[in-house]
Amino acid sequence: MAKKLGVVFALVVSFLSCGKASDYVPNVSVNLQMALTDPRLNALHNTGGAVIINGYGVAGLIIYRRATGGYAAYDRCSAYLPQNKCAVTLDNPSLTVTDPCSGAKWLLEDGTPTKAPAVKSLKAYAVITNGFEIFVQN
Repeated sequence: MAKKLGVVFALVVSFLSCGKASDYVPNVSVNLQMALTDPRLNALHNTGGAVIINGYGVAGLIIYRRATGGYAAYDRCSAYLPQNKCAVTLDNPSLTVTDPCSGAKWLLEDGTPTKAPAVKSLKAYAVITNGFEIFVQN
């Protein structure tokens, strides 16, 4: 009897010690193409500007104009408890975003966490521009 309990205990511990499949933002196909002259992207004409584009990724996208002149794109799904699918919101000024569910914050320059309980960076997507259009994809 004790041996059976030991085996059951070992199985339970091994299942609990495995990483949760829900501790990361899920991979979904993202393939956005927009003209940089699109009025929805006006904020990207200035360094530090950011826009939200819904309908892509897990919870929408945030596109940010970096200080270096390039762009960054992130999924709006919070990297803290992503299984809750809480969408981060832009702060004012738009240098950071906040998870309204937990209060966690991230820098938009590189997606790194700046306020607990966040410990993982935002899910980033590749950004390519050709001078006239912006492409966001994974």
